[in-house]
Amino acid sequence: MPFYTTSRCVGELNRMCVDVCPVQCIHAEEGVDRMAFIDPGACIDCAACVPACPVSAIFAEADLPPAERSFIQVTALYFTDRAAARARVPATA
Repeated sequence: MPFYTTSRCVGELNRMCVDVCPVQCIHAEEGVDRMAFIDPGACIDCAACVPACPVSAIFAEADLPPAERSFIQVTALYFTDRAAARARVPATA
């Protein structure tokens, strides 16, 4: 089951999660993306990113709070149409 970043990540871009990911499946284009995105097709479900996140923004799909479930679609969109996904990221968390 893949992991997802949520609204708590918007504006954070700490990148600690990127640094600990053993398969480099967490992406954020510096200066363009307002949050990091975890590639669900590449995520190996190791959860190394969860404790590395300083704002507790990363959840397993089954544990996503109901108000954050829209990030499943935003994340999928990011890996097919980054501009469209960026447009769907809220301006503030």
